[in-house]
Amino acid sequence: MKMKNILTGLITLVVVFFSTASCKKTNDDGQFTLENLTDSVAATGGVRSISFSSNTTWSIDTAGLGWIKLNAVSGNAGDAALQIAVSDTNKTGASRTKHITVNTSDGVSRRITVYQFPYIFPGYNTSPLPPDATGMGSTAAQLIAKISLGVNLGNTLELVNINPAPTEPYFKMLKQQGFNGIRIPCGWYLHGGDNATAKIPQLWMDSVKKVVQWCVSNDMYVLLNIHWDGGWLEGAGNTAESKKDMVIARQTAYWEQIATAMRDFDEHVMFASANEPFNVQNDLEAKNLVAYHQACINAVRATGGKNTYRTIAIQGPEEFIQPDRYFPTDPTPNRLAFEFHNYTPSNFSILNADPSEGGWGYIFYYWGAGNHSTIDSAYRNANYGEEAEQLASFKKLKEEYVDKGIPLLMGEYSANRRKGTSNGHEPLDLAKHNASVNAWYTFLTKQCLAIGAKPFFWETGGVFDRVTNAVRDQQTLDAIKAAL
Repeated sequence: MKMKNILTGLITLVVVFFSTASCKKTNDDGQFTLENLTDSVAATGGVRSISFSSNTTWSIDTAGLGWIKLNAVSGNAGDAALQIAVSDTNKTGASRTKHITVNTSDGVSRRITVYQFPYIFPGYNTSPLPPDATGMGSTAAQLIAKISLGVNLGNTLELVNINPAPTEPYFKMLKQQGFNGIRIPCGWYLHGGDNATAKIPQLWMDSVKKVVQWCVSNDMYVLLNIHWDGGWLEGAGNTAESKKDMVIARQTAYWEQIATAMRDFDEHVMFASANEPFNVQNDLEAKNLVAYHQACINAVRATGGKNTYRTIAIQGPEEFIQPDRYFPTDPTPNRLAFEFHNYTPSNFSILNADPSEGGWGYIFYYWGAGNHSTIDSAYRNANYGEEAEQLASFKKLKEEYVDKGIPLLMGEYSANRRKGTSNGHEPLDLAKHNASVNAWYTFLTKQCLAIGAKPFFWETGGVFDRVTNAVRDQQTLDAIKAAL
């Protein structure tokens, strides 16, 4: 059942029959034909008629049924038709369940479980189109192969007033520098979609679409996502079962709107359903995360047109989210990709505080063969995450995804280049530090390309000036290009 139908109030029922050991004993003549079953009722309610027969009288205990209404609560031997009616719209914000137990006078019991989905947001797939394969001929693997190098438009559309608004000349400059892939981290909740109906303001949708158009017009490939966005999906608290319905509802509502707005773009535009989703610790949390990805896929595909064939990237902890364990399904074959990020070792790439300052360890200034310092403190040299560990990680990624038909995107990677920061962390051996950062960028980019994945380095204005479109950090740019 597609979540768009569940959450927009269509009356939809799904019956799943199964056998359990709920009987106290069996009828000698086998005349009680009712089986244990589960009925799923849409958010606005519905009626389900269930026919069965019994060779004895039967009855139902009505205590606690509440929002469930029955046309009969007892009957004689023979054929029976039980109507289960839910007339109320479920506005509780969460799914609700009731159990109906049917007992026969000779001791047989059957249980009917009625599950009603919550009505949270209206449906936004109001103009679905038939499939349109025009300009959408590439599989996800073929499409990703067309990308040379990628860059993030970081700390821009996903946040509010952090970086200058992008301009078309900025993307033209990136293309001239050798980047034909643009990852656009984007916020929707933080830009007006946090209302009672999850409606994305048209002005914001139009502004995002304009940025996407600039990229496509310059023959660049775009990865557009929902990026943190206040944490309604990616926050660790949303692993709770109580949050699941709301997350799925918001995923569905947003992606129906995003996909409809971007539907006319050809395969130059890809979608990504989340960014660094919560740290999955168990099977239940993994299943919930897959359900969130599935809601995106279902919503995008249901809008039709070119979205029937659009490549969609998903993320998640590799221990759990992989084809042989937990992975969403897609009615369109070969259009899913997996996105991973690489900030290893994090002490080197992103850490800005030592243990005495609240950091999880010491900041590493030096990384890679030949780049360790002998004049700085020994704990400033990386002691994990260097070449051998990186090689093993990329090899594992290839085996777990690429070799199983799921292409890869390294959606983020970057490392701090320290020049005397405000908190006093400045390498004593600055030449070796810069050599370390250069080596890290080159090595990761090269190994990413070697397994057929494509890299998108995280850029927030430190390498490219967002106003003048000039190069600010030539060393980093050269180090990335050295991997080609």
